[in-house]
Amino acid sequence: MNLRNSTLSTLFFLPAAMFMLVFLLYPITLLVKDSFYHIDLMNPSVKEFVGLANYIDSLSSERFLKALWNTVVYIGVAVGVEFILGLILALLLSHAFKGSQVIRTLLLSPLMLAPLVSGLIWKFMLNDQFGIFNWVLYKIGILSDPHQILWLSDSRYAIYSTIIADIWLTTPFIMLVLLAGIQGIPKTLYESADIDGANKWHKFRYITVPSLIPVASVALLIRIIDAARTFDIVWVLTQGGPGFSSELLSTYMYKTLTRYGQVGQSSAMAVIFIILLLILSSFFISKIWSPKKNHS
Repeated sequence: MNLRNSTLSTLFFLPAAMFMLVFLLYPITLLVKDSFYHIDLMNPSVKEFVGLANYIDSLSSERFLKALWNTVVYIGVAVGVEFILGLILALLLSHAFKGSQVIRTLLLSPLMLAPLVSGLIWKFMLNDQFGIFNWVLYKIGILSDPHQILWLSDSRYAIYSTIIADIWLTTPFIMLVLLAGIQGIPKTLYESADIDGANKWHKFRYITVPSLIPVASVALLIRIIDAARTFDIVWVLTQGGPGFSSELLSTYMYKTLTRYGQVGQSSAMAVIFIILLLILSSFFISKIWSPKKNHS
């Protein structure tokens, strides 16, 4: 009976294993292989083995390091603000009140849009000539001139314009995940805390926060990886400009491959990018599973 169950489990897993092999392992293997060669995009059959030269050139390139730093800033600011806003909204919506279902639906509406569409919306909203964003800031007294900030064409603000669009698009995801985590906390814990005379801050600090750590870790991991590979929003809004002020690793790798035809170097940058994401993912996964290990 156990042998039959094992055979059935293997057969059910086989399609997924084949899918992983064809669409994941093979492309990654080809990517790693190409990173050790100089390949002419006009004649891909001609390859010249260059060893680690592509990796050395990438890591010593100021533009690559700039794109890496921009990616770190993008992830840190966007995910940080999204998590804070998502937690606040989740805490507010965890208490049922009149109109809460309507508000929840409206807040989730950005998730229904593709990142490309979101980028186009914010490209018009952040336009310094007729955009509504500067006009609102001007009307509430923050700006002295509705054309004061050139969000998309000023190197000081370009990357933050992409971050604003990202925050608007994906904060609902964080809110939804944290709201599910809050609703999954046993109410008996809060009832016991009420009996002990705990106030709202104590319940939040000693019940809500510890209970949300596994859920929040998963949400942060997903969002960090998603933010790291962001392409659509940045490409639509700034294409990495002006100059290289808002260029991320994703846009730089794309330009290196399609505009400059450097297949080997773009492959090397992609491998470095994957390694960094794997290290980051391993850190979060260890944090997620450590409480269970300690408990066992």
